Amino acid sequence: MAFYFDKFEHRVPPKPIPYSLSRELLWQFLAVINLGIGAWYIYWRWTGSLNFDALWFSYPLVIAESLAYIGLVLFTFNLWKIKDTKPSKPPNMLSDVSPKVDDFDREISVDIFFPSFDEKPELVELSLLDAKNIYYPHNISINIYLLDDGQRDSMKNLADKLEIGYITRSNNIGYKAGNLRNAMGQTSGDFILICDADTRPFPTILENTLGYFTDFDMAWVQTPQWFFDLPEGKPLDIHWRNRYGILGKYLALGVQRLIGKVVVGADPFINDPQIFYDVIQRRRNWANASFCCGAGSIHRRDSVMQSALFTFSNEVLMAQKDDIRTLKKRTKEKSIDVYVNDTIQSSLVQDTELTPYKFHVSEDIYTSMSLHGDNTRKWKSVLHPEIESKMLSPQDLHSWIVQRFKYAGGTIDIAFNDNPLFKRGMTIAQKMMYAATIWSYFGTLWNVIFILAPIVYMLTAVAPVSAYSIEFYKHIIPFLILNELALMVGVWGIAGYSSKASFISFFSINLKAIFTVLKGNKVAFPTTPKDRQEGQFYHLVWPQITVVGLSLFAILFSISNFLLWENSMGYSVNAIVTNTFWASINMLAMFGIIKAANWQPSDEIGAND
Repeated sequence: MAFYFDKFEHRVPPKPIPYSLSRELLWQFLAVINLGIGAWYIYWRWTGSLNFDALWFSYPLVIAESLAYIGLVLFTFNLWKIKDTKPSKPPNMLSDVSPKVDDFDREISVDIFFPSFDEKPELVELSLLDAKNIYYPHNISINIYLLDDGQRDSMKNLADKLEIGYITRSNNIGYKAGNLRNAMGQTSGDFILICDADTRPFPTILENTLGYFTDFDMAWVQTPQWFFDLPEGKPLDIHWRNRYGILGKYLALGVQRLIGKVVVGADPFINDPQIFYDVIQRRRNWANASFCCGAGSIHRRDSVMQSALFTFSNEVLMAQKDDIRTLKKRTKEKSIDVYVNDTIQSSLVQDTELTPYKFHVSEDIYTSMSLHGDNTRKWKSVLHPEIESKMLSPQDLHSWIVQRFKYAGGTIDIAFNDNPLFKRGMTIAQKMMYAATIWSYFGTLWNVIFILAPIVYMLTAVAPVSAYSIEFYKHIIPFLILNELALMVGVWGIAGYSSKASFISFFSINLKAIFTVLKGNKVAFPTTPKDRQEGQFYHLVWPQITVVGLSLFAILFSISNFLLWENSMGYSVNAIVTNTFWASINMLAMFGIIKAANWQPSDEIGAND
């Protein structure tokens, strides 16, 4: 069977960005200055720039800026330094990776799980065939299991054909987490490699990662996810050369000298995970705070089970205390008979489920929190920087939004209902890393204010600051310039504009996720569609289209009033220029997701073809 991604099979993943001490020191130097100037700017905003005639506008904006500055502090902390831990040589015997070996030693065993629900058998077969090609330099036991939550004969036949294990169940309780729990109850591998149905593991994945587990406290290893079917695009100089000739090429080269490498037509859904894995996750290693992201992760079975038992006992204990407190209120007694206490405890043990992987839409980060917060055993995690598998990206805006909403909703639900900041057992550094992730999703609340602020000014001529004066520019321009410079160095040359644009344009998806959780509704567990959903999806981006339309109207309205209507509303030239520039940046950020609504795959194979 032919697939759309067949023509991309030749692609090879990018290498991790090499560590540079000088670049790290430069980043830290710029980051400290940036935070200092940012604090100076925020202080001035609160003490010297408020428009007391329009506090309804001035206060929301300065609060939004202050909250964004907190996000900058957390982001800086996240990117502060790197600590790559090199794995030991590939282990062979159980005694190499576990302290629990007495007289009887044996070879390591690894289970490879492929949870599946409704994917095509032909697609899953590609993943299973790649798993069968995994190489290991020692004679260890590797068992592959297809975990079929769809109870399909076609999947059973596929497993029989490939001579691998097949595990199904009579219900879908807990979705993927429940599927994994069911499989763990029927297998016994020392380690578990979790793959999605479209995860194509490379032959080296175990050889390059099991060495981390010679540290007996290592709970899991996460490898980067690489979407090999994303459009690679073309460098700006090649794209402009094809369109405008040799002059276009040299003009593009000049632009790239100023702002860095620009690629046109790449990653239409802003789904390239390199900045997340190679920068954000990788730099959490020093704090032991790199969290699990599901596919491509290798877990020590003992750590998952021990954490599940720890969580199980805590849930029983907390529920027991609640029931005893309720019973005391009802009976108005100060003490309860031991028999009643034991009866409550016995009932709770029966009613509380043991869940190695939390039944949650974000079961991966939830499990990470549980392990990092297990104060009975200081479990470790690591982001292995080398890409060890390839997988498929959403191929249309609908599928992309399904995936992003699931990520946002799961994280926000955790923030409201089991916030890691209040968990015992985690270090301050770990809590700050988790806080950075959560804060980024709540950033949509102040991003909405940043989007609306220039529109409000240009429609009303009411400024959120006392004046767009020299004093204003003296404070804001150094902060903005240094912030861009620090970020450019901090992300090690990875193009950062698309990440910033997506952070702004995601506002409608993240807002929906926040309101869903606040209303008490559960975030759904849908699998991300693997087939392209045909059609146009402009109805999914009406908020972004509205922002562009309102911004354009506001710009034209303010300029018309100033030039044609004798400035009857009292605009200033400085304010119009500043807010037009601000609104234009917001509109540019929206164009990416709007364009994605009508994106169609091209027949291009390579960036230079």
